[in-house]
Amino acid sequence: MSHDSPHPEAERHALQLRLRRVAGQLKGIEAMLDRECGCAEILNQLVSARRALKSLSEKIIHQHLHHSIKQAAREDSGRRALRELVEVLERYIE
Repeated sequence: MSHDSPHPEAERHALQLRLRRVAGQLKGIEAMLDRECGCAEILNQLVSARRALKSLSEKIIHQHLHHSIKQAAREDSGRRALRELVEVLERYIE
């Protein structure tokens, strides 16, 4: 989201918790590699981390979408907000 509309405290905290969870999963995968765990076990953990990161991304996209729609109600910044949203979504689906 843009800097002119920061996340409310509760939303930011929830996003930070999700991100910490993903970071913990990645550190766990690194430890698995150090311990030379089996490929299947490591891949299962990578799938879990990827899903968690996807879920976090979708949550932020959802919030950004709502922010952009609110911005679009104001003529002066509406087009810019919607253009930014389209750019973000295009990059996400690449």
